[in-house]
Amino acid sequence: MKKGKKIYEGKAKIIFATEDKNLAIQHFKDDATAYNNQKKDIIEGKGILNNRISEHILSNLKQIGIKNHLVKRINMREQLVKLVEIIPIEFVVRNIASGSLTKRLGIEDGTVLEYPLIEYCLKNDELGDPIVSREHILAFKWMNILELDWINEEVKRINDFLQGMFRGVGIKLVDFKVEFGRSQINEKNEIILADEISPDTCRLWDANTDKKLDKDRFRKDLGNLIEAYQEIARRLDILHEQTNIRPLKFTKPKAVKIKKK
Repeated sequence: MKKGKKIYEGKAKIIFATEDKNLAIQHFKDDATAYNNQKKDIIEGKGILNNRISEHILSNLKQIGIKNHLVKRINMREQLVKLVEIIPIEFVVRNIASGSLTKRLGIEDGTVLEYPLIEYCLKNDELGDPIVSREHILAFKWMNILELDWINEEVKRINDFLQGMFRGVGIKLVDFKVEFGRSQINEKNEIILADEISPDTCRLWDANTDKKLDKDRFRKDLGNLIEAYQEIARRLDILHEQTNIRPLKFTKPKAVKIKKK
């Protein structure tokens, strides 16, 4: 698929047109940003890992009936995706209190929530992606009530699947952010999951140690972001191909010699 002109560039990805008006190429950058772009850096290899992890997750979601924009991964940094009109609302699903929730409400970091909490944020960098209510969404016609209710059910299904998938590899899904877009499929409009699901958009903690394996390593200057993303890919059993990233080193235990009496 031939890459055309740039349609959109965000903090972590670039969208390019193709000769098919319904398809686009999504390119994953190595840019790392935090605090509404106030903190930024370029971390070599981040885009490669996010591309692979997001492809794996979206492909698995598709198998359980969650429609999304992924068509296929075409190289180490790019995916062929369905071109959508992004709905200007970010859906944040929280299972454990962390990040901005703890700061806003004074909740202790790591508090396990009784049930998943869904928050809505207006997708607007200039305004700092402010939290909005259901009433705001309906009043300003960003979505109608049927669309909003349907997406709420979809994000609950996504959360259930992701929690199970990560729990199976020893990782806690603390929270995550997803976006949806409107797409014209078979001459009818549909809403589908878009953007990405990766360590850039999720908080992921080791189940035993609570070690952070996500972008908080960059936000909080914890270091070793690439190693953390590689660890997620390794646990998901998708770190097979050559990625031009130095792999994690694991020390083999020394053999113990048993003396015969």
